[in-house]
Amino acid sequence: MSHEARQAQEPETPHLDFAGTTPYEDYVKADVLTHLQHTLSDDPGEMVFLVTTQVMELWFTVVVHEWETAAQALREDRVPVAIDALKRSVRELEALNASWKPLGQLTPAQFNSYRAALGEGSGFQSAMYRRMEFLLGEKSASMLVPHRGAPRVHAELEKALQEPSLYDEVLRLLVRRGHAVPAAVLERDVTLRYEPSPEVEAVWTAVYSGDAGDEVARLGEALTDVAELVWRWRNDHLVATRRAMGAKAGTGGSAGVAWLEKRARKNVFPELWTARSHV
Repeated sequence: MSHEARQAQEPETPHLDFAGTTPYEDYVKADVLTHLQHTLSDDPGEMVFLVTTQVMELWFTVVVHEWETAAQALREDRVPVAIDALKRSVRELEALNASWKPLGQLTPAQFNSYRAALGEGSGFQSAMYRRMEFLLGEKSASMLVPHRGAPRVHAELEKALQEPSLYDEVLRLLVRRGHAVPAAVLERDVTLRYEPSPEVEAVWTAVYSGDAGDEVARLGEALTDVAELVWRWRNDHLVATRRAMGAKAGTGGSAGVAWLEKRARKNVFPELWTARSHV
């Protein structure tokens, strides 16, 4: 039987013979990713903790990309593009939040079995997570200090600190759409944490009192979806930490649960929440 006849009779098989690495490896770098795990204890649970944390870092990277895409689109008055990026980030935040599932049931004894391997390491020191927070308007120059020894990372964070946050770009768009955002808000020092404004609350009240299909109203809802999932992330972090270590100090020197409780009480894009009481 000829080669052509055999091919006609047999199910088609994938191409298996490559001169070097596979095209999949060349694109995904799976071999690099799956050899980045270097545990420091003999406890088998440490691998789950390490891989889950690395997965979180990858999701942080994707979410930062989406929010930076949205911010750029808002600067260019391309609101549908911004909304699409925000909607993608909602699905990514859902996947990120699901990362707590493998860690959420840790008992103190299980966590203690490899906690010493972390030393002073803490998620608080994640540069990519800090970029997420900066994009949300949670700015603080002191958060650059831990990264002074990593010039590239420090430079990226410095740039993110100096640039307007995602919410700053939203407020500038509101002005271009004819809404009365105060000059003091628009001209504020963007390296500082965003503080709620009664006037901005009034703007969102007006937006939500109008046409629900309005482009700005749809943007507000996309932002609210993001804010809700960030709040859920913070609460899931709080619960997982409370289960694993109670009220002990965090590995990075923070107050642990007490610090996370304070973070969980803060709303992202605050006026989008408070305005609802006035509609």
